[in-house]
Amino acid sequence: MASAAEQLAANMNFASFQKATELHKRIWFTIIALVVFRLGTYVPIPGINPEAFANAFAGQSKGILGMFNMFSGGAVERMAIFSLNVMPYISASIIVQLMGSVYPPWEKLKKEGGEAGRKTLNQYTRYLAVVLAIVQSFSIAVGLHSQPGLVFDGISGPFFIASTVVALTGGTLFLMWLGEQITSRGVGNGVSLIIFAGIVAGLPRGIGQLLVQSQTSGNYLPLFVIVFLAVAAVWAIVFIERSQRRLLVHYPKRQQGNRMIGGDTSFMPLKINTAGVIPPIFASSLLLLPTTAMGFLSTANLPPWAAWLPGTVGALQHGQPAFMMLYAGLIIFFSFFYTSVVFNPDETAENLRKYGGFLPGIRPGKRTAEYLDYVLTRLTVIGAAYITAVCLVPEIMMTSLGATQFALGGTSVLIVVTVTMDTVAQIQSQLLAHQYEGLIKKSKLRGGKGR
Repeated sequence: MASAAEQLAANMNFASFQKATELHKRIWFTIIALVVFRLGTYVPIPGINPEAFANAFAGQSKGILGMFNMFSGGAVERMAIFSLNVMPYISASIIVQLMGSVYPPWEKLKKEGGEAGRKTLNQYTRYLAVVLAIVQSFSIAVGLHSQPGLVFDGISGPFFIASTVVALTGGTLFLMWLGEQITSRGVGNGVSLIIFAGIVAGLPRGIGQLLVQSQTSGNYLPLFVIVFLAVAAVWAIVFIERSQRRLLVHYPKRQQGNRMIGGDTSFMPLKINTAGVIPPIFASSLLLLPTTAMGFLSTANLPPWAAWLPGTVGALQHGQPAFMMLYAGLIIFFSFFYTSVVFNPDETAENLRKYGGFLPGIRPGKRTAEYLDYVLTRLTVIGAAYITAVCLVPEIMMTSLGATQFALGGTSVLIVVTVTMDTVAQIQSQLLAHQYEGLIKKSKLRGGKGR
């Protein structure tokens, strides 16, 4: 017999969606917030010369600036106030997660602090995001001011640097606040949706460039191949992200007073891709940093001992065999590294033992931790191979077409599909909650009439 949740899910339709007025408000709030984000990507920082910066950015679009431009929805190429996007906040979140596993005071807050500890760590994340935003915006301001022609004449250096730091840091803080508002008053994870909106905004231009390239060459076969691979990638991402390894957990019966409680069974779900989209983002950032740094250096003035730098950096650009191999290796490394950070087998085994749960045939404690580590390692092998394939296949296709469109890369497709799945799941949960509340109200009305 179907459960109550399954019966409610089966009855979800457009009519039930129309009645969910609270969900309508949340969706409209999310849409308006994302529109505000898109408008901010067109507001340039004060003092910048847009035409000169656009010409300078064209030479750096294949580096890390191109990847940040994809995440920010084109704000970097316009040097808008949202150029940093929420990347400082994401970096701060990852650093706090890492510190929560190795720094004892934060580890204690994470494990024993409960809701108060979680709020404290979130506050530390915000403070660190502000520091990172100030450092990054200051570096950008100094770099822009040092390049001739990028800043309008008559604007002093200290004034331009101060105004740029305030504008870029303020833009990041506003997006942090906007993301939190979307999470609490809208639908989905606010920070993820902001990145999602930036990537989706760049898709039409990327697709248009591919169409123009196909029309110019007169060969439409690569375009059809890309469409087929895109559909296959979306199917693979949905299949893997929804896949789980469910471990059976038993809770023995125990007597509490005059009652016997326990004796239940449940499942511990382990995702195949525990690391999410962090590995390809980290791998891309590390590999594109040398290319971006070399773009700001004058290769003609390099000393003799650094003559090898241009050739080495050239081998690390998109489409090169060295880039492909290092990209795959770094994705695999970060998949295992980040999985070990977010899932601790020893801690999970201890929590199971504390609440009386055990895995059938596995002794509680150390043996359970070893078994969890054994299963998770093999799942991570599959997850790392899946992320590597999703990211490298589009990279190879873009290389064969002579284009490097970040908006059509594997990382962007992975982010778009996973965020879409998460948002749809939250909308469905909101509909289920609305239907459940409706059933409770009906039952109370019937009970009142019966009396």
